[in-house]
Amino acid sequence: MSKRITAPDVLAAKGKRKLTMLTAYDYPSAVWVDESGMDMILVGDSLAMVVLGQEDTLSVGMEEMLHHTRAVARGAKRALIIGDMPFLSYQCGVEQAVLNAGRFLKEGRAQAVKLEGGKRVVPQVEAIVAAGIPVQGHIGLTPQSSAQLGGFKVQGKTAGAAKALIEDAQALAEAGCFSIVLEAIPSPVAARITETVPVPTIGIGAGPDCDGQVLVIHDVLGLYDRFLPRFVKQYARLGKPIREALTLYREEVEQGRFPGPEHTFAMAEEEKTKVAKMKGKKKGP
Repeated sequence: MSKRITAPDVLAAKGKRKLTMLTAYDYPSAVWVDESGMDMILVGDSLAMVVLGQEDTLSVGMEEMLHHTRAVARGAKRALIIGDMPFLSYQCGVEQAVLNAGRFLKEGRAQAVKLEGGKRVVPQVEAIVAAGIPVQGHIGLTPQSSAQLGGFKVQGKTAGAAKALIEDAQALAEAGCFSIVLEAIPSPVAARITETVPVPTIGIGAGPDCDGQVLVIHDVLGLYDRFLPRFVKQYARLGKPIREALTLYREEVEQGRFPGPEHTFAMAEEEKTKVAKMKGKKKGP
């Protein structure tokens, strides 16, 4: 088994190679992602939407996140596992942030956590890092703040907004983040941030100049068709063959074609004869 990738390994990859990250939310998907050679697995709060069917990421809490992180930890043996801190698990104060980040490592068996926000979450980042917990930052389109941002919109489209994002990234790097996710940011702005900060940037809808890329596994495999963001490339479209397979199963059961002889267990003829002669007890008064 290959050595577990660590936060320092990710940090050291800056300027040397492209980093890869994908989400996973359960044991089988964690095994698939890990065996593909991915550097990092994010147990994202996007599970609220793609796994639990919610309209946004705000409704998922610590217990759900820890439940899924534990499952991922059982399946991934090489990739760095990052637990996504859910809405209101760190915004209310430094102590709350440290305690919940610690739960991801202690109970969820993750090796790092991710949280959204720039300069405003620097105190939380500093405290979590001081507690010995690696932190991945996340700026640009931050889904937990979508109401404040006016929806799921591209961020940093003006020079002023771009400057604010650069300052946010610098603040997160100085606070101790080992990497920063850049979401839905114009390519030139993401490139400038990547040049400016000493830690790896992981893009999602932020162009090719980031130090790495991340996508949601359900988007990559074509398993989530509620909507498809512009920045997603589907490497497979598994939803259709899955529906076809399940429909065929239902039809074969209804038509008596499944299970066939090859799917059943036989008995010796003499035992089969005994069973045929058995009389069940009559039910009722």
